[in-house]
Amino acid sequence: MSLKVRISDDMKSAMKAKEADKLAAIRLLLAAIKQKEVDERVELDDAAIVTVIDKMLKQRRDSVAQYEAARRQDLADKEKGEMAVLMAYMPQQLSEAEIDERVARAVADSGAAGMQDMGKVMGLLRPQLAGRADMALVSARIKAKLSA
Repeated sequence: MSLKVRISDDMKSAMKAKEADKLAAIRLLLAAIKQKEVDERVELDDAAIVTVIDKMLKQRRDSVAQYEAARRQDLADKEKGEMAVLMAYMPQQLSEAEIDERVARAVADSGAAGMQDMGKVMGLLRPQLAGRADMALVSARIKAKLSA
């Protein structure tokens, strides 16, 4: 079953179960997917949908940080609830050890010698890790590896 079909089925289930918060998050996701399809005039595959979800998760992480800084815990909790719904559609996340291993392999494969080669390493890792790891964390690991 494709990811898009699974999301649509979950939306129907949320409607029947009267889960308003889950339904709202799924509708936002479907709207973002539809917008991307209309903008690019293509039918999104699972990998592209994961990219959309990853972008939405990043937006929510940023929002949570802003809301918590402004002491608006009610809004931060709402964003965290949406993040939980969105995370259900993401592939299994990699552990920190697996990320470190892939970073080390990518640095070796690219022949990176210093910080100026960070783009090469990120170029190798981005397709492998999209949706499976927080790219900010990956970037920090690459910087640590290249500056050591």
